[in-house]
Amino acid sequence: MSKTNIAPVHVVGGGLAGSEAAWQLARAQVPVVLHEMRPDRSTDAHQTDQLAELVCSNSFRSDDAEGNAVGILHAEMRIMGSLIIAAADANRVPAGSALAVDREAFAAQVSTAIADHPLIEVSRGEVAGLPPADWDNVIVATGPLTSPDLGKAIIELTGEENLAFFDAIAPIIHTESIDMSVAWFQSRYDKPGPGGTGKDYINCPMDEAQFEGFIDALLEADKVDFHEWEKNTPYFEGCLPIEVMASRGRDTLRFGPMKPVGLTDPRTGGRAHAVVQLRQDNALGTLFNMVGFQTKMRYGPQQEIFKTIPGLENAEFARLGGIHRNTFMNSPRLLDGSLRLKAQERLRFAGQVTGVEGYVESAAMGLLAGRFAAAERHGEPLTPPPDTTAHGALLAHVTGGADDETFQPMNVNFGLIPPLEEGALADIKRKERKKERRRLMSRRALSDIAVWFSDTPLAAE
Repeated sequence: MSKTNIAPVHVVGGGLAGSEAAWQLARAQVPVVLHEMRPDRSTDAHQTDQLAELVCSNSFRSDDAEGNAVGILHAEMRIMGSLIIAAADANRVPAGSALAVDREAFAAQVSTAIADHPLIEVSRGEVAGLPPADWDNVIVATGPLTSPDLGKAIIELTGEENLAFFDAIAPIIHTESIDMSVAWFQSRYDKPGPGGTGKDYINCPMDEAQFEGFIDALLEADKVDFHEWEKNTPYFEGCLPIEVMASRGRDTLRFGPMKPVGLTDPRTGGRAHAVVQLRQDNALGTLFNMVGFQTKMRYGPQQEIFKTIPGLENAEFARLGGIHRNTFMNSPRLLDGSLRLKAQERLRFAGQVTGVEGYVESAAMGLLAGRFAAAERHGEPLTPPPDTTAHGALLAHVTGGADDETFQPMNVNFGLIPPLEEGALADIKRKERKKERRRLMSRRALSDIAVWFSDTPLAAE
């Protein structure tokens, strides 16, 4: 670590949020000690000791900065020099309008960037319980897989029970094992998107009888048993296991991840009853993941049932689905507007543990936490970004905008961003107003974040 008169900020957790927080601190000329417990202690979901390992999907979701709120978040992070988005851009794989990455290359680039930075020291080993009292500026970015000792210490400190939900992992399949005489390449409605061709997904069709048999098998399959203390933990609605979706109605999956709209089976020239989509998972195109197929089925039933899908009869799995318990804080009650714990202000939180949901949202909270902590170290004021921006709206929601009695994890969305000024759409035709509203909100957000960031008094590399 380079020598400096500024005391280091300690960042606990080397996931997306922790890596981004460390990077932003170092860019502001603040030394960092980044603590990551892997490989000394693993988790139920991680497989490597790389920083910023992606344990669920390889998609950062829509990259459309004019029509999608998460696309605006991407664009804002690019303006602010995000390490996570830069690594995602450098390692993107075709995924229509989405930003999806080669997960191994992505994690490797983030890990190398962090390891090579002269102001960042990576310390391997678990921080058990609360960080030591002499760490006067700490960012806790341990994510949804916070170690039990630290989680217990936070509960004891705040006097609040952590809320929790289960997050499920989708399987990954070796591309060469997919029968392309049955499956075909096509993006929904042939939409190419940035970095795509309009043929970015592998599609496996089902007729009605095959679909009904598939649903029966899902409902009857042997599932993972939960511990007694886990049984009342709710799932996050945006990442439900397919068996849970199927239990809500036999056609639920046909209106969700298995919807056939916008896809034409080249063998029939028509639309299938249901379609399973697979998205490229690495740059070589040798791995594809099953989109939306998070599952809590045991490994044996997974292979048996998924091989009944047309085109996947001989599928070879690089990774089967799984499930793990996620925890998050009641942030509107526990955190202030700069993500500090009200009960102990030396502790700042970032990432999914704050109650945001999604890779990009987690990294965005890490970016803000890093900049807040850097400003504190420099003795400089740093106001939160305007709530007209995606970052500001998300921060405002988790630190006070949400109802603390019913708080649940939240993705960034247009509903969190203040509406346009009255009359802004007066001259726009009614049927075009939704699209134009989003375009104008995006333009306002990117302008406001650029002004806010340029006015930030922090030094940058």
